[in-house]
Amino acid sequence: MAPKSSVIDHELQEMEPKPNPQKREISWKKVIFFAYLHVGAVIGLYYFVAKALWATILWGYFLTFISTQGTGAGAHRLWAHRTYKAKLPLRILLAFYQTLTFQKDIYDWVRDHRVHHRFSDTECDPHNASKGFFYSHMGWLMLKKEDCVISKGKLLDLSDLEADAVVMFQRKYYWYLAPVIAFAIPAFVPWYFWNENFQVSWYVCNMLRYFLTLHGTCLVNSAAHIFGKRPYDKNILPRENLLVSYITNGEGFHNYHHAFPWDYKAAELGSYYGNWSTAFIDFMARVGWAYDLKSVPTELVSRKVRKSGDGSWQFLNDYSWGWGDKEMNKDDIKMTRITYRTGVQTG
Repeated sequence: MAPKSSVIDHELQEMEPKPNPQKREISWKKVIFFAYLHVGAVIGLYYFVAKALWATILWGYFLTFISTQGTGAGAHRLWAHRTYKAKLPLRILLAFYQTLTFQKDIYDWVRDHRVHHRFSDTECDPHNASKGFFYSHMGWLMLKKEDCVISKGKLLDLSDLEADAVVMFQRKYYWYLAPVIAFAIPAFVPWYFWNENFQVSWYVCNMLRYFLTLHGTCLVNSAAHIFGKRPYDKNILPRENLLVSYITNGEGFHNYHHAFPWDYKAAELGSYYGNWSTAFIDFMARVGWAYDLKSVPTELVSRKVRKSGDGSWQFLNDYSWGWGDKEMNKDDIKMTRITYRTGVQTG
């Protein structure tokens, strides 16, 4: 009998995306919720500028930062793509961070993201960018899921997630955990510990923070599939978008990511330039909580660029003759280690 994974892969290959999109039903509950979120974010921005204490502002920034790690380093790079492995303490921490984002439980998030990669920008992609910016950004969230997306998700092998006790615990208790972690704790802490006005705390640390993290994630699905260059693969829509990378701490190097989804850096970088999620993972590797970090060799990247890139890969034109050449990449200079200095001039 063939293994389950091979049967599933065969069925996925046999089932082509539907050529005719179905008429989608609007989810009015989500429409109302997002309307409140955006009004609340405007109120939160006003309180942020005019009334919030500095401690509240710093708390809100901290929550925003760890939320991006829950999505980028956790749901995306660890669980969706298995680009590295994490010990139990890190998995618990990342599950907590991901719950804070209030963007579905890890199991659902990963399933939809794997469907997105298998059928990127087709009718079976949950946030098909070929339908335009608004649809791929937030429009898809306000519609009930397409049958094609559901059917593809059911065929995926998610046994790795089902074997992870942290993922399944979060999934089982998500609707008990999420309201507390994503909304109660963020608003309670400033109100209780430094006497912030609760209304200010709610709108700054919840509505404004959630607005920013949600739109940041959505920009990866929209802007990073529409605006930018395609140095690694010109035959797909995902693009390199540095602004999105800054907003999401490293998820905007999207043409590279779709070309090499198993790279834990989700980018081709010699530093942490626009990619703090990589710095987070590297730190966790240093303390022993992350291991088996997978990255792509330069030779493989170069071969991919020459085969299918759009010609914009900057390193192709960097013909340095040696140290100190004016064409030398500044990041390369910063990353170069010079050891055993003696101060003695030779030759």
